[in-house]
Amino acid sequence: MLMINFTNMGTLTLALVLYLLVLMLAKETKKSIFPGIMLVVFLVILVIHSVLLSLADPTQEEYLQSITKTIAVDLVFVFLSFITYLWIDEIESKLKKKKTINAGLDWFWKKI
Repeated sequence: MLMINFTNMGTLTLALVLYLLVLMLAKETKKSIFPGIMLVVFLVILVIHSVLLSLADPTQEEYLQSITKTIAVDLVFVFLSFITYLWIDEIESKLKKKKTINAGLDWFWKKI
């Protein structure tokens, strides 16, 4: 089956480089739409990998381990994209002097 295999180091490096490029683009333009799109893309990839996991043949243990590790990496990218979205959204709201409901990442830093 066709999947984006994040257990392959080349694919993981490419995804990380693309993530960092989108992060730099979003920070320079101060637009939260870029990390928002990135978040949606990683969520779609996560859903596709979850469906592939549910449809996988239980006798193919190597495939199951690979897709499980890929789903774990998907979750990390979703978390990073979400934090990036909140951060850039806070920057954008300060620039445009918009009032936000939850003040961006304040809830996250208070818990840490």
